Amino acid sequence: MERKKMTFLESIYLWNILKGMMITFSHIFKKQPTIHYPEQKRPFSPVFRGLHVLNRDEEGRERCTACGLCAVACPAEAITMEAAERLPGEENLYREEKYAARYEINMLRCIFCGLCEEACPKDAIYLSETFAPASFTRESFIYGKKDLLIPDAKTQPLEFAEAKGIE
Repeated sequence: MERKKMTFLESIYLWNILKGMMITFSHIFKKQPTIHYPEQKRPFSPVFRGLHVLNRDEEGRERCTACGLCAVACPAEAITMEAAERLPGEENLYREEKYAARYEINMLRCIFCGLCEEACPKDAIYLSETFAPASFTRESFIYGKKDLLIPDAKTQPLEFAEAKGIE
C-alpha cells in the first residue's frame, strides 16, 4: 500500500493546529460545569439515595422492631442487628415488645441500593438526601444505632429539622 506524499502545508500541521485552537477558544465562552460546593448546592435527582436514617413514630418512639428483614434483604450484608425485649417502664422508648438493642450499618460495604428501605414493614429505615461524610479511619464508617437514629421531634426540634433537611 502506497502513501500519498504530504504537501508542505500538511507537513507543518498548520491546519490541524488551527482547528485545535478553535475548539479550545470555543470552550472559553461556554457555561462552566463546575459547581463551587460550599456556596452552591447541586440539585439531587428525586431518586437519590444517601445516608440511612432510623425513623421514629409520632410519639418519638423507635419504629424498628428488630425483625431482621432489612439485614436479610441487604445484598452486601452491610446491616447487623441484635434484638432485645422491652423492659417494663420502657414503653415510651420502644414501639413494640422487641427492639433493636444493637443496629449497625457498615457504610464501606453498603451499595445504597435501597432494598433495606423496601423490606422494612414498619417504615423504620429510609435513605435520606445526605452525603456520607469523609473520614480517615475504617471504624468511623460503621454507623451505630445512635448515629442512625433520627432525633426526637419533640425534645430536639432543631436537630430533627437538620436531619430531615428542613433547615
